[in-house]
Amino acid sequence: MASTYTTNLRLTKQGDGDNPNSWGQVLNDGVISLADEAIAGYTTVSIGSAATVNLTANDGADDQSRSAFLEIKGSVGGVATSIFLVVPSNTKSYSILNKATYTSTSNVVMMRVAGNTGVTLGPSSTTFQHVVCDGTSVRSANLLPNNVCIADNLFVGNNAQIAGTVTVAGAGTFKAAVSVEGAAKFASTVTVSGAANFKSTVTVEGAQVNKSTILLEGAVSLDDAPVHQTITTIADAASIVMNMATNNQFLVTLGGDRTLAAPTNLTVGQTGHIYCIQNSGGGHTLGYNSVFQFAGGSDPVVTPAGGAVNLLVFSVRATDKVDAVMVNDLK
Repeated sequence: MASTYTTNLRLTKQGDGDNPNSWGQVLNDGVISLADEAIAGYTTVSIGSAATVNLTANDGADDQSRSAFLEIKGSVGGVATSIFLVVPSNTKSYSILNKATYTSTSNVVMMRVAGNTGVTLGPSSTTFQHVVCDGTSVRSANLLPNNVCIADNLFVGNNAQIAGTVTVAGAGTFKAAVSVEGAAKFASTVTVSGAANFKSTVTVEGAQVNKSTILLEGAVSLDDAPVHQTITTIADAASIVMNMATNNQFLVTLGGDRTLAAPTNLTVGQTGHIYCIQNSGGGHTLGYNSVFQFAGGSDPVVTPAGGAVNLLVFSVRATDKVDAVMVNDLK
């Protein structure tokens, strides 16, 4: 009787009459060696030359898809922006180390059964990802049902959406959009290159660097972590304009009689200040656009002495109302 093969791992089921009166080479090669590969085998899969890579699946012989551990090497984005790793439609788990390089953040490596639902593999040269094929679809096995506590650096190379509490004890770096619906606590530096949307309390105990828009719908608590901005120096001109989309803190050195024009890109509730400093010669005046509102309706006068430092502090009440107070001659 001819040999047959197991359904999922394709191990040899020796038929009657094979290898009579001797220890079976079929058993060694077709079962024991292949079972070892399925339990502890490590296979490298190269990608980049085709949009679809079908992992080999051989009955009773070596193949790629039987291995317990797969290392993905190569590049994504040259031949195709998305590359599919296709596995057999058998139940099996895989641990994957995706060392592939990406030419763009929009590139994708997806593992799936042909024509069915798959899972996108995140890039990492050091961390394995665990996925499971249920015979039809490949699914991630990395999801954790409860709170996540990270005691070291956290790197997220794609979008992160977290519906529960996030506690990060080390530095956190997010290179795309971050959406957190629960409380977030960061005990060290946080760097966000994409948009950040926090819908509950955010606690940052270290420095925070944000390179895009931040929307905070809950409270923000900073423990021993000061919030500061650089001061934008405005070029001296007859009409001085503050662009409120770029900063809240400004400085200008008056080189003649000047007018403080209506700031651009005002947001109601925005606050800030502008240092108005006389040049060494001094004696220059400062007028104000009607958008500026002063106590009693009287425009303040800057100190005329050479080098005098005057500070105008303001708060935006409406897009055409900027309430302001002048502090003169700071020394």
